[in-house]
Amino acid sequence: MFNYELDDKFFARYGQNLVEGGRFNAEIVLDKHETFIEAEFKINGQAALVCDRSLDPFDFAVTVNKKVVFKYGEEETELSDEILIITRETTSVDLGQLMYEFIVLEIPMRKLHPRFQEEDEQEENEDGKVIYSSSTDSNGSGDDEEMDPRWEQLKKLK
Repeated sequence: MFNYELDDKFFARYGQNLVEGGRFNAEIVLDKHETFIEAEFKINGQAALVCDRSLDPFDFAVTVNKKVVFKYGEEETELSDEILIITRETTSVDLGQLMYEFIVLEIPMRKLHPRFQEEDEQEENEDGKVIYSSSTDSNGSGDDEEMDPRWEQLKKLK
């Protein structure tokens, strides 16, 4: 079992494109067998993110539980997200890149400060899609003028 503490230096080494920093505790259990090595990753911590709406920094809780299997083969390749082929001559494996990828995959596409979460959930409709509108009336035109006949013809196509 290996324990690591990941901080801003870790993200500076592996990339700061999606996660600018954070503090994480990683526990990795390696179980070596005759034909493969099984690695179990448990990562917990806070990612330092910037809100897409307000540009305010905030901490986002991340919990990762993943298993990766390193199988022995002729050349090093990646069969899937969970299975990596390594040669028998491989003396070390860079687990840092895997930990970075696991953390980045847990970051949502839309990074919203927690104060906007409730507001964001109210904006979603039943399909989970967000609908933005600047109008206040029910037909969506935003004014009381008569609709252009070309738009009426297009609406009939719906």
